[in-house]
Amino acid sequence: MPLKPSPTIRYTALRIGIFAGCFFALWGLVYLGLLPKGLGDSNLLWVLILSIVVSAPLSFVLLRKQRDAMSETIVGRIENAKTRLAENRSMEDGV
Repeated sequence: MPLKPSPTIRYTALRIGIFAGCFFALWGLVYLGLLPKGLGDSNLLWVLILSIVVSAPLSFVLLRKQRDAMSETIVGRIENAKTRLAENRSMEDGV
């Protein structure tokens, strides 16, 4: 029986993957001269910033289902924690 990763780990891994894909694609475009290079030695910083700017909206659109699944998991955990806290408080009040 294969283990299914938690929605949070899946979302984070996919988000990192999209960022890495954007980084290497943009690095290639800068290397080929299709995008401008950074000033002086700032080429790596330029590609990192550009990758963040490009990958953020892509992740927002492409990972909607994963983000919703992660959100449902987090909400469920918060509700369970609230329930346990309320039960603990009621036990303390009864003693």
